[in-house]
Amino acid sequence: MTAPTLDDARATLSKAFGYPAFRAGQELAVESVLQGRDTLVILPTGGGKSLCYQVPALLLPGLTVVVSPLISLMKDQVDALEAKGIAAAFVNSTLTNGQVSDRMARVARGELKMLYMAPERFDAGTTAEQLRRAGVSLLAIDEAHCISQWGHDFRPSYLRMRAVRAPLGDPPTIALTDPATPTVRRDIARQLALRDPKAVITGFDRTNLSYSVVPARNDAGKDALLVQVLSDRPGLTVVYAATRKSVERIASMLQREGISAAAYHAGLDDVHRHEVQEDFMTERVRVIVATNAFGMGIDKANVRAVVHHSMPGTLEAYYQEAGRAGRDGLPSEAILLHAFQDRFTHEYFIKGAYPERELVMRVYATLQRLADRSATISESPEELASAVPGKANARDIESALRVLEQAGATIRAQESASLVRVRLLATPARIKRELSNTDDAIALGVLRALWRAAGDGLNNGAVVDVASLPSGLGAPMEIQDTLEALENRQFITVQRIGGGITLTAPSRELESFRVDWASLDQRRQAELEKLEAVQRYAYAKSCRRAFVLRYFGDPAAGNSCSGCDNCQGTTAPRPAKDAAPARNRSAGGTKGGPVPKPARGRAREVADAGDDLPAEARELFDRLRALRREIARDEEVPAYIVFDDKTLRQIAVHRPRTLSAFGDLRGIGPVKTERFGARFIAALTEDQA
Repeated sequence: MTAPTLDDARATLSKAFGYPAFRAGQELAVESVLQGRDTLVILPTGGGKSLCYQVPALLLPGLTVVVSPLISLMKDQVDALEAKGIAAAFVNSTLTNGQVSDRMARVARGELKMLYMAPERFDAGTTAEQLRRAGVSLLAIDEAHCISQWGHDFRPSYLRMRAVRAPLGDPPTIALTDPATPTVRRDIARQLALRDPKAVITGFDRTNLSYSVVPARNDAGKDALLVQVLSDRPGLTVVYAATRKSVERIASMLQREGISAAAYHAGLDDVHRHEVQEDFMTERVRVIVATNAFGMGIDKANVRAVVHHSMPGTLEAYYQEAGRAGRDGLPSEAILLHAFQDRFTHEYFIKGAYPERELVMRVYATLQRLADRSATISESPEELASAVPGKANARDIESALRVLEQAGATIRAQESASLVRVRLLATPARIKRELSNTDDAIALGVLRALWRAAGDGLNNGAVVDVASLPSGLGAPMEIQDTLEALENRQFITVQRIGGGITLTAPSRELESFRVDWASLDQRRQAELEKLEAVQRYAYAKSCRRAFVLRYFGDPAAGNSCSGCDNCQGTTAPRPAKDAAPARNRSAGGTKGGPVPKPARGRAREVADAGDDLPAEARELFDRLRALRREIARDEEVPAYIVFDDKTLRQIAVHRPRTLSAFGDLRGIGPVKTERFGARFIAALTEDQA
């Protein structure tokens, strides 16, 4: 059999997918795959990455395995392929053991061309072997930035993909992601051990997309600005918010203002979420307010604006979400409503995900103190949070426990094999509506059995012995799978009973374990630097388009454009003084409206900020302020973003001579120490010479 050619690929593109020609970058990627080369594909959002492996999959003789982290995206892509008559399936946690077995049997019989899988599925030792026997022609790693510690969505489960290639028969591999920095691109190739990969990287610039940032003082001010923006722009708009709660609040506020809007987030049931999506796709709803759950696999070409009500944590995420606007090539807008305090939520989650050494040590000492004779601790993270000295919450504790487990200092005891605590979330009406199909008969039977076993107790959470449920529903393991699937569909919550934390060597000091403190610090620093980059983008006085392109290492980045507020000298319109949503003014207790102009007395306040300092510190304070102005000018941010006057006063009084002492001062921290510390230490050293 002759190897498929690029002409074959073009014919397949037209016949199977209905496209007359490949887009920029797609043809190069397809050609590389057909040549059997490892390939790294970096395309902008909406650039058509999926076709880079879907077209070769139909031409290559065996199976294409697609690794994806997103359950919803897997389903959407498989549904789209099946609608085109292409044999595809997915395997993930939403399926029962029986369903997984059926799909793997189809693989063994050679009935599938594409199989989408979550990376966690390769934890089972037989999975890779089953696929190898079927014959894998291509391994596609979608959302490949997830494998990089420096990517914006690092997932440790992706790290096993490097080891999976050999058991699969070492097939050619294609890794695909949205725009990524040069560091992330190099790390993807290294982590996957790509052999001399063909790098397909198109320009990231979306010339039809204009960027603007509108400052606001708080959420009430953002609400007023959003109403004004939407009133001035009649086209389809996606509004991104940080949490489910804020999505619901903003959508309700817009509806009260007479704007056609709907809320979309992962907490909605499948039917409702599909209805909202369909209403937007068919333009029965003009504005969709969503978390980042909206967008993956959803391609609406004529979205005229994407508005971020809250600042994303990375420029990668911002670029990806903003790129949902203007996919038809017509002029569109990306608008960020920005308040300085937006960063605090992100900082909270970053610091929680990568705990400080001191917190981990406090948690370990508490575990040693609470351990019983078997070195086991039964307390929950919530209970441990109150037992650990100092300030800590359950999320902090969970992060510290994860570090300890990875270091081998603790192990998680196994929960009970059959006892679970189940709480019912769905109403009878929803159960009847969504579980009426024949395919859901087992799920409905399990719910009925739970109700017979626990009755009204399910509403608040009841302990159920799975092994006691009728055998006709399947073996206990199969019932557990059904419970997991019902939880994924948000019919119930399931919590295993029992378990605990066991110290592997209760008398050993934590320092004797191999805790990778350096990696923790590096990851925390990397995430904080990404957050800082978004903040700098928000305060940039130069071309925003160039800022984004330089961040991703695009050589096409210039110094100006005609598509951002800074280059045009305009911003999205601000509402008039009393333009806050009328019905919303009482909701938050804060009057919306325009961002207030600085008070005229501000200059005098700043000038007098060091008057109460000792004479020897006052002169130094003035020099530090001058240095701050210089740095702010270089960074293109307001001076207070570098350091506020209170912090400068501390520096002037304490005069730290080392970076460590500098970073220990209140209001500084590791990110600003790394960015600004050396220049301030140099100024202080000069003063003391």
